[in-house]
Amino acid sequence: MEQKYNILSADDDEDLVNLLSRELSNVGYNVSVAFDGAQAITLSTEKKFDLAILDIKMPKKDGLEVLKFIKENSPSTKVIMLTAYADVANALAAKRLGAEDFLEKPYDLGELLSTIERLL
Repeated sequence: MEQKYNILSADDDEDLVNLLSRELSNVGYNVSVAFDGAQAITLSTEKKFDLAILDIKMPKKDGLEVLKFIKENSPSTKVIMLTAYADVANALAAKRLGAEDFLEKPYDLGELLSTIERLL
């Protein structure tokens, strides 16, 4: 990977965020983490992200609110929704708000990495 892409990972499951951050850092991405939606929005105003990986169910602001904020303020940022709540209604709502992809937890690292590479 020539360019180091900046990725935002936001999820209220701290173990998952820390694991995902390590996995993505190990393959060369710069990863910033947020443990709730408000923190994700704050980080996205402070730094330009190439891609955001968002959970739907988070405290303070949910992932769909974060998605909407990112797409309004940084339209070039790609967004993957990564959630245990992968039902059709959430998938459609995320797509309507501009999410590029929608993956279900528990995630498959290979699938997630290939999705990230495709989007970037």
